[in-house]
Amino acid sequence: MTRMSETRAASLRSLRVLPILLVTAVLAVVALVVGNSLAQPAYAVDYPSWQDVQNAKANEAAKNAQVQKIQGLIAGLQAEVEATQAEAEKKGAEYQIAQQKFDEADILAQNLTAQAQASAEKAKTASTQAGRLAAQLYRSGGSDLSMNLLMQKTADGSDKLLQKLGSMSKMVERSNAIYAQAQTAKNEAESLSKQAEVAKTAREELRVQAETAMNEAIAANEAANAKLAESEQQSAILEAQLAALKDTTAQTVAGYQAGVEERKRQEEEARRAAAAAAAAALAAQGITISNAGWAHPAPGYGVTSDYGWRSMGDFHLGTDIGSRCGSPLYAASSGTVTYAGWQGSYGNLIRINHGGGVSTGYAHISPGGIMVSVGQQVSVGQQIATTGTTGNSTGCHLHYEVRLNGSTTNPRAFMADRGIGF
Repeated sequence: MTRMSETRAASLRSLRVLPILLVTAVLAVVALVVGNSLAQPAYAVDYPSWQDVQNAKANEAAKNAQVQKIQGLIAGLQAEVEATQAEAEKKGAEYQIAQQKFDEADILAQNLTAQAQASAEKAKTASTQAGRLAAQLYRSGGSDLSMNLLMQKTADGSDKLLQKLGSMSKMVERSNAIYAQAQTAKNEAESLSKQAEVAKTAREELRVQAETAMNEAIAANEAANAKLAESEQQSAILEAQLAALKDTTAQTVAGYQAGVEERKRQEEEARRAAAAAAAAALAAQGITISNAGWAHPAPGYGVTSDYGWRSMGDFHLGTDIGSRCGSPLYAASSGTVTYAGWQGSYGNLIRINHGGGVSTGYAHISPGGIMVSVGQQVSVGQQIATTGTTGNSTGCHLHYEVRLNGSTTNPRAFMADRGIGF
């Protein structure tokens, strides 16, 4: 089993035992499944009713047939969950690759643009210097300096004359050299500008491809979450029905059905308790919100790796914060969740759009640790996940990204400008 598959399996196990702080999120998904039928099966599944189970108990052959049917349905649900999760992993990996290609093209376009601007500035400076020397030469008597000096009546003598001739010759050489530099810089600027335009065009094409891949990954994650919620809900009923069929006592299925209802009641109570506990935990954290409306995504922890080029030669697109395994992660500012799921080397990832072209990303979230869904509105300081080490990660930490109109920027500098220090 691959590391990604192991992580997905761990996510499934963690959802089955539902830590109290995750109950709210899971039940919300269940409500979506029931209310909006997000994931309709390709064909109508004929699940047995409780009356079917009661009738089958009276006949051994019918009971055995019903047991086999229910066992097949449970196995089928599990297979469907695994298939949708595998598809979500595949689409998430494709999204990460598309995003990486865009980021590489974006860095190239920005570098070429900066180099073109530097060359243009160099050409402008050299042209100004060449112009000043040309004006000085003109005031000294035009381009034929030697003849001009020979015609001058001077009492300086031949030595002084030769010195003046030498100085003027050096000035001409200097002027020609500066002019050549200006022309070279101008040509470089024009060439780099053309390369930058080509890179920008390629970058925009890759941006569209990345957005398409993201939408496909979102759809696949939603399908996987919906199928998991459906499986959790239906499997609970099927397992209870299976237990009722296998029970050799004279009990009717009414007791088992009542048990299912009691379980639902307990889950609802747990949901309410989880909401209260989450609110209390948020207050206890004492999260500081700046005047600009921003907060630290992992308060109490320091930076372990900064944004930019690293010693191994790769460009780090975010800032790593060394928060411990299972510690809470918070929305850095209010906004709308645009992605919540697997994304290749990022592992479990959340992206939030804050408006004005600003978005943030939270990567390597723990298995089952995503507590929000796509389209959900979140508030600054709201817990959205728990720290993990999924994807390409060697230890628990938060990889935190800030993007401006899709391009990454230094999170430490960005947050400092908004009153939050890392």
